[in-house]
Amino acid sequence: MLHTKFTVNRNSFGIRYFPMSVQKETMSYTAPRVAEEEELGDIQKIVGFHIRLAYGTAYRHFMETFSDLQLTQKQVSALWFVDDHPGISQSGLANLIRMDRATTMAIVKRLEARGYLTRTRASADRRKLALNLTAAGRETLTAAKGAIDQHERWLKSRFTSKEVRTLIDLLTRIHQ
Repeated sequence: MLHTKFTVNRNSFGIRYFPMSVQKETMSYTAPRVAEEEELGDIQKIVGFHIRLAYGTAYRHFMETFSDLQLTQKQVSALWFVDDHPGISQSGLANLIRMDRATTMAIVKRLEARGYLTRTRASADRRKLALNLTAAGRETLTAAKGAIDQHERWLKSRFTSKEVRTLIDLLTRIHQ
């Protein structure tokens, strides 16, 4: 079992993982194994239980991989979509990320405050704000894509190429 230390910051909004934190504890990518599968009982037949365990493991690894960049999954997604769709509106970004507009606006404001993107009036529709990456945003996204590549290699190492395609297809059925 691979054990990697990282910090956990507990705040009033839940748990956030960052490299610098007031409260620290040691966590690992994988949960400890149960001695016998029978000890899990009938819950081992619950798909949602296994999705939660898999998500937790993948999320912990993602946050460790991204600790130096101090970016969340949602922030990386926002940078990536803005790079792929220069001038996209906040509502267009919200649709792509599949999040509500208020959450998307908070993410955009954080990224703008860090100097990673700009919001300017769209030339076609002056009521909308167009999002674009700054040079620092492009540089950060390049580093993030390298970290994503590392994370994806770790995640996909558990499966064959065919299993990866099947897993993506199965998970897509759930979220569509």
